[in-house]
Amino acid sequence: MSPDSKAQSDVDAILSRCRTVAVVGLSPKAHRDSYRVAQYMQAHGWKIVPINPNASSILGETAYPSLLDAARHHRIDLVNVFRNSEDVPPVVTDAIAIGAKAIWLQMGITHNSAADQARAAGLRVVQDKCLMVEHRRAG
Repeated sequence: MSPDSKAQSDVDAILSRCRTVAVVGLSPKAHRDSYRVAQYMQAHGWKIVPINPNASSILGETAYPSLLDAARHHRIDLVNVFRNSEDVPPVVTDAIAIGAKAIWLQMGITHNSAADQARAAGLRVVQDKCLMVEHRRAG
């Protein structure tokens, strides 16, 4: 399987199998990309679990300071990351620890060694793509 077809396979599997998404770096500000993407996914039936240590709730959902805290209350399928690329490795470590099925790094976010670590642990990985755009494209 070519790298491109593997990446598309991961996108397709995530979109068809994941329904509970922890959004790391979800902003409570409606003009931010993280908010708009999470709001769109929520409107399409996905359970949003906000990860933001500076908020108590976002989009009507309880916000948690970390993935580890959120996992005490929710079974998380997908970890969607809206953080700087250099902040990705600890998020991947936590995603593995909580038994997430996949990690999605939004547009402009890549970290190849963290992605390799996630894949080695059995997670599907998408980098540098927008979850909302891919969901719309999939129809």
